[in-house]
Amino acid sequence: MELKVQEEKKRDDAVLVGLRSPVLREDNADEESMAELAALVETAGGRSVGMILQSREKPDPHSFIGEGKVEEVRRMVQEESATMVIFDNDLSPSQIRVLTELMGVQVIDRSGLILDIFAQRAKTKEGCLQVELAQYQYLLPRLIGMWTHLERQAGTSGKGPIGSRGPGETQLESDRRHIRRKIDKLKEELEEVRRVRSTQRQRRMKNEIPVVAIVGYTNAGKSTLLNTITGAGIPANNRLFDTLDTTTRLLTVSDTLDVVISDTVGFIRKLPHQLVEAFKATLEELEYADLLLHVIDVSNPLWRQQAQIVESLIRELHADHIPCIRVYNKCDLAFSGEREKEADSVSISAKTGEGIDALMELIDRKLDKGTRRVTLHLPYDKTGLLDGIYRDGKVESVEYGATVDVVAICPPRLLGQLKDYIEGWTEEKEEWEM
Repeated sequence: MELKVQEEKKRDDAVLVGLRSPVLREDNADEESMAELAALVETAGGRSVGMILQSREKPDPHSFIGEGKVEEVRRMVQEESATMVIFDNDLSPSQIRVLTELMGVQVIDRSGLILDIFAQRAKTKEGCLQVELAQYQYLLPRLIGMWTHLERQAGTSGKGPIGSRGPGETQLESDRRHIRRKIDKLKEELEEVRRVRSTQRQRRMKNEIPVVAIVGYTNAGKSTLLNTITGAGIPANNRLFDTLDTTTRLLTVSDTLDVVISDTVGFIRKLPHQLVEAFKATLEELEYADLLLHVIDVSNPLWRQQAQIVESLIRELHADHIPCIRVYNKCDLAFSGEREKEADSVSISAKTGEGIDALMELIDRKLDKGTRRVTLHLPYDKTGLLDGIYRDGKVESVEYGATVDVVAICPPRLLGQLKDYIEGWTEEKEEWEM
């Protein structure tokens, strides 16, 4: 039993490799991205037993890091008894094949590792569909690197029985067609998920309930914030990518404002584009949001870079036109005086609850559509108006006396219709009228 535990432990030991080169731009490796890669390995259930960061003018087209460095990595793998090498950069299919042969252990890149984590974490049907789609899209161009030769069936090898020679169908083409069929089927299923979501969204819009989406770098504290303000009970762990499925809750911000609030998957640098595509069904919630809460972990020394990555991904998802509040989280662990004061921002601690009231006030202010709580005195011949108040507003109390006295929360359109019966009503003046 003890031997089995040791074997399992050994299987997850990895040497981490990164290449720093001026030609790689966004895919460049550095100390920070390597530290993040180590955290990703931890999240995946493994551990890093060595790290090599190579600098060179440009990647080697054959082995990516060059033959000398490959030998250095191979020696480290043997010394540390590692069974895996994980690159911080994206590798081509042929590079993965060459490196696997040269090092004698499994070689994967950052995208492959992230996909593996997503596969472990996804729980709902939608999350599993999205991960499966991303995995197949990642796998398709890499098939050629998986076979040591292209034709595994007898048709063209010349070694089959008489009558079997001919064009045949390679295993590669067969697998490609199978994967393309799977991708098409998964896309159809995700379209159905989107259709259901769209129906739910239309219902929310009909009810005029604003939508607030929580976004941020992975592990910034988004789930903890949602738990704190809604009591949602979502697991909030100190792990990257802990939330993979959008969690949606109804939140009462103030006595005149209810919102639908959604937690989204965490963003990360060098996010595989297959994942951005596959997770559109989750992230498209951003496009229909009325307000974004960008949660930033200010206790992280790299919070500025992380915030920039999130903002660039928001632009990529065409959601940069949506009003946004910067929520500086974990202020109990960081000194907020180092930051300049800025509009539409608030410092909080989702864990202790500090600053949550200020956040609620800011959300209320940003989403103030003119909804007001009013007292109405309706003559008995106008009681037919009650139906409209129940339908489009929120009735809190009705009392019958000399008039029908109604306390209700009404949106602007309703206020305009009922202004003659509102107690103490005065028309709000425009700035130029004052």
